[in-house]
Amino acid sequence: MTQLPFARHKGLIVRELSDEVLVYDLERNKAHCLNLTSAHVWKYCDGKTTIAEMVRLLNKDSSTPLTSDLVLLALSQLKRFHLLQEPLQLPFISRRDLVFKYAPAAVILPVILTIAVPIAQAQASCLPLGDPCSTFSQCCSGCCGSEGCAPFSDCQ
Repeated sequence: MTQLPFARHKGLIVRELSDEVLVYDLERNKAHCLNLTSAHVWKYCDGKTTIAEMVRLLNKDSSTPLTSDLVLLALSQLKRFHLLQEPLQLPFISRRDLVFKYAPAAVILPVILTIAVPIAQAQASCLPLGDPCSTFSQCCSGCCGSEGCAPFSDCQ
């Protein structure tokens, strides 16, 4: 691999917690939860740090020896979830093979959990008071008046 990985930061909201990093992708409306291994690899994706250097840095903080296979697996997951800048060519790494290789310490395997998050308008089940409406069922109060959603008492 000649090109070094570079983390994507544009269009993301990032929150670091004690044992994971939460990343919300504003462009794709997806939330990602990176475990510590994936989060550390992503942190080192500065376009300058090599795979070998990442392995060395990760091993400083781990009681289980990590290899370049784990770093490449984390990079492939980060790429799949659009958390790396493109283009980046990576060799194929089998997660299944790594699970068997690291079975006693499987907790160190890089993991990214992702959920789709609907945009705010899609989450709204009703309109608040004062919003324009055309039917009673659109308003949270159940009352659609001439000037928009009104308090329920106005429709009785």
